[in-house]
Amino acid sequence: MGKLKKIGLGGGCHWCTEGVFVSLIGVERVEQGWISSVAPNDAFSEAVIVHYDPDRISAVSLLDVHLRTHAAIKVHGLRHKYRSAVYYFDVSDRAQLTDLLILAGNEFAEPIITRVLPFVAFKPSLPEHRDYYRTDPGRPFCVRFIAPKLDFLRGYRGGVVR
Repeated sequence: MGKLKKIGLGGGCHWCTEGVFVSLIGVERVEQGWISSVAPNDAFSEAVIVHYDPDRISAVSLLDVHLRTHAAIKVHGLRHKYRSAVYYFDVSDRAQLTDLLILAGNEFAEPIITRVLPFVAFKPSLPEHRDYYRTDPGRPFCVRFIAPKLDFLRGYRGGVVR
């Protein structure tokens, strides 16, 4: 295993986001909670921090999965709670993530609303909400929202899902 990197991802419910990313080969750990950035995005919004091995899964793959498993092109009334964003921890990653997001956006019929933002702070979810999918994938929420995303990824991305 190489040196782990981390990236913050927000866009939908953190239960769904965690369930998707913890299932990817190359992702070693996912922290579920809320992330804040700089103004005007300084309010905490549901998100995860993904710790991944770049030798096993690329930032390109992570962004692709992120954009395809939440409403990355949809403006809706809950964006204050579900900000569509990619958070960088190292300013040297900003340009690469921005370029990757632009390239990935070319594959969508409508413009994506996902933004590249600096990570400022994190508040973890309560322990009973963490690892929501893996602790009981038969929960109605998991069956309705998370399992279909994983099924989609198995068909779309093949070997990235455990």
